[in-house]
Amino acid sequence: MSTRKKNLLTNILIFLSILGPGIITGSVDNDAGGITTYSVAGATYGYKLLWTLIPSFIVLIVIQEMNARMGVVTGKGLADLIRENFGVKITFFIFMGLLIADIGNTATEFAGIAGSMEIFGISKYIIVPLVAIGVWILIVKGNYRIAEKVFIIFSVFLLSYIISALMAKPDWKNIGLALVKPSIEAKPDYLSMVIGIIGTTIAPWMQFYMQSSVIEKGIKLEDYKYTVWDVIIGCIATVTVAFFIIVACASTLHTNGIRIEEAKDAAMALKPLAGALASQVFAFGLFIASVFSAAILPIATAFYVCEAFGFEAGIDKKLEEAPQFYTLFTAIMIIAVAIILIPNAPLIAITIWTQVLNGILLPVVLISMMLLVNNKEIMGKYVNNPVKNVIGWGTTIILIVLTFVLLAVSFIG
Repeated sequence: MSTRKKNLLTNILIFLSILGPGIITGSVDNDAGGITTYSVAGATYGYKLLWTLIPSFIVLIVIQEMNARMGVVTGKGLADLIRENFGVKITFFIFMGLLIADIGNTATEFAGIAGSMEIFGISKYIIVPLVAIGVWILIVKGNYRIAEKVFIIFSVFLLSYIISALMAKPDWKNIGLALVKPSIEAKPDYLSMVIGIIGTTIAPWMQFYMQSSVIEKGIKLEDYKYTVWDVIIGCIATVTVAFFIIVACASTLHTNGIRIEEAKDAAMALKPLAGALASQVFAFGLFIASVFSAAILPIATAFYVCEAFGFEAGIDKKLEEAPQFYTLFTAIMIIAVAIILIPNAPLIAITIWTQVLNGILLPVVLISMMLLVNNKEIMGKYVNNPVKNVIGWGTTIILIVLTFVLLAVSFIG
């Protein structure tokens, strides 16, 4: 074998060994809330909002790359760095907000699990406890390597939305036009949906999970270039899934004038329009996404809290080595499941107020990140270059503005 081929094989093997954090973080972005947003966008506006996925893609890459770089360079989680550099008050504010928001987020994911299985005639009182127990065993009794493999398989399963979209017989010419020639309407509902699509791309918990998982993976600085590709592939997968969800709903529901309020409605409405298989594939994708996120969200919160207060944290640690980490993970799961199993629980109100709380937290987290990644005492020569700073601060400012606009629209409308 030639030296060139050996180097190529070595690079591929290193990349495969590092693959994981970027793809998992990106894929979890397509949770029950994200799928609902994309489904409603497609059903309401057809292909018109596909262009929003382009800025969403850029936003995701910029933010996730900075997180990964901070994790690899410092060997510390984002919560650690925030506590050390900005003090206890900011740390506690984020801790309280993230804890409350992620209990609501996790409850929303279990609602997605319950809703998706209704398509198959399975009661939420059976499927929700079973999934919760399965996730708990995977995280508490397993280890990082096993959990990561399961999560990567889940990421692949999310591509099932491609099948659902292709079965809907989309109009590729109009899709192409929608991507390259944005249709912008100065209407509150339209702008709210644009903000929702771009805003669902990034959530406060993602920053903490990404950085902590890079550290737990043990990625070294010399291998960081492979992590960048992991992030890019994860972002591509995220936007691809979002694209095909919008296409599936636009090609069927919008064409037939059907309006929906949640992803479960989309799966049910697809049956008479694109066939039972398309409906079941869509519901299966929602189930996988919800299970995936129901596992990751409590982990992200447990990581943050434990890092912030100096407790041991990590899926690779045993229960007796990190009791606070696993206790918090378990408590969030139990509370979220209990909320879903309450008859007539106010799920819509929980979802709305969770989004509001995420919106309040997001500016604090993003500004903290930008200040940290530009601190030479922390990052050394790996601080942002001028181009990354323009993109990073620009992204941060735009996201903050969009977040406040979304909050204003939520309160007004």
